[in-house]
Amino acid sequence: MARSATTFRCSECGWTSTKWVGRCGECQTWGTVDETGGPATARTTPTSVTRAARPIGQIDVESSRSRPSGIAELDRVLGGGFVPGAVVLLAGEPGVGKSTLLLEVAARWARGLATTLYISGEESTAQIRLRADRTRAVHDSLYLASETDLGAVLAHIDEVKPSLLVLDSVQTIGSSSIDGVPGGVTQVREVASTLIQVAKSRNIPTVLVGHVTKDGSIAGPRVLEHLVDVVLQFEGDRNTRLRLLRAVKNRFGPVDEIGCFDLSEEGIVEVPDPTGLFVSRHHQPVAGTCITVTMEGRRPLLAEVQSLVSATELPQPRRATSGLDSSRMAMILAVLSRRCGLVLGRSDVYAATVGGARLSEPSADLATAIAVASAATDTIVPSDLVALGEVGLAGEVRRVTHLGHRLREAARLGFRRAIVPRDGADATPDARKVPGLSVVAVDDLAGALRELGVGAGTSHYTDRSH
Repeated sequence: MARSATTFRCSECGWTSTKWVGRCGECQTWGTVDETGGPATARTTPTSVTRAARPIGQIDVESSRSRPSGIAELDRVLGGGFVPGAVVLLAGEPGVGKSTLLLEVAARWARGLATTLYISGEESTAQIRLRADRTRAVHDSLYLASETDLGAVLAHIDEVKPSLLVLDSVQTIGSSSIDGVPGGVTQVREVASTLIQVAKSRNIPTVLVGHVTKDGSIAGPRVLEHLVDVVLQFEGDRNTRLRLLRAVKNRFGPVDEIGCFDLSEEGIVEVPDPTGLFVSRHHQPVAGTCITVTMEGRRPLLAEVQSLVSATELPQPRRATSGLDSSRMAMILAVLSRRCGLVLGRSDVYAATVGGARLSEPSADLATAIAVASAATDTIVPSDLVALGEVGLAGEVRRVTHLGHRLREAARLGFRRAIVPRDGADATPDARKVPGLSVVAVDDLAGALRELGVGAGTSHYTDRSH
């Protein structure tokens, strides 16, 4: 009888090979290809079905309607709330506030007289209680448990019968029936598959916390993200209080929404209007500032760009940025010098955003260029003005997406003037008709600077609105 050939399988994506390799040929992951033995020759035969197939029009959808979590910013990202039986994977860097957010979610859910089970494999119940006291998240319908064994987790579910399950985190839970340590590829896959099966069979919305690797991706097998229904990323800079919640995958809602939260000593608080975090208030007019409107998913956010230009004796002037793309900043400086006649070769140029905002989309180019020109000529840009537009190498100002939506948000927050690309204003007729907002369309960067009285040879700017 012929001997069965040995095969090797990638534990991340399932790719197979007839010989061992150090790197998977499909997902390019190192050290995940293991020997699995010969290929199975048995063929699956038809068996009895658990539920008969029915026409799609006869399927009842009322039992699968989403239920609000009690936190509007989370519901915005989820697409309305938790869907019964849905499994949500929440990932984020250590210390970003994942456990604090989920404890608040569990408390809000419990306040609706719904039994909630919070299981932690990283903290004791006493430690969780201390944090709950600080954030006022104590409720009789919220049950706590500290377990690291999958069998014990299932026993708690059978005993408490929760309507919401939170597990922090999936990498700390292990199964005694599977080889390997908790957090390993095999263990994570087994724990996640078992909990997903329980969630689906009992219609329990479940939230799993996932660790991230050094490059920011979710630790564990890639199949984990495919098994769950929703994948959320919780982001934030350690030096700022703002936290952003994004949906990377969502079977029940959009993936271009974000939720904003403020992390403080008293816990985590949702921020329905985070614009004030990215815009500073000056008692006196200051040169070198300009405000733009950036899009985070579907949400427009106002952000302020500040610049400082200082003469230097160094042969190589410094160029420093914070919150802006340094390569794009270098391009804007070149355009200002070549197309607008602004001399910056003997000056250090610093540019930064306010409140830790990160502006990566090209729509912030025009505001950045105006801020630098304002700082270089020591002129003041009106505080009630926003600038939107992408700057090209020829000095032209190009259109940006969602122009009308951005301008309406600026008008709602009290801004009265806007400088936008002419082709964008022509392509979006409603952009010129925003109530209370005077819109000026320009063709190029030089025209925008002339409109503001900012440019080479200009020493001051007089606000013509007074």
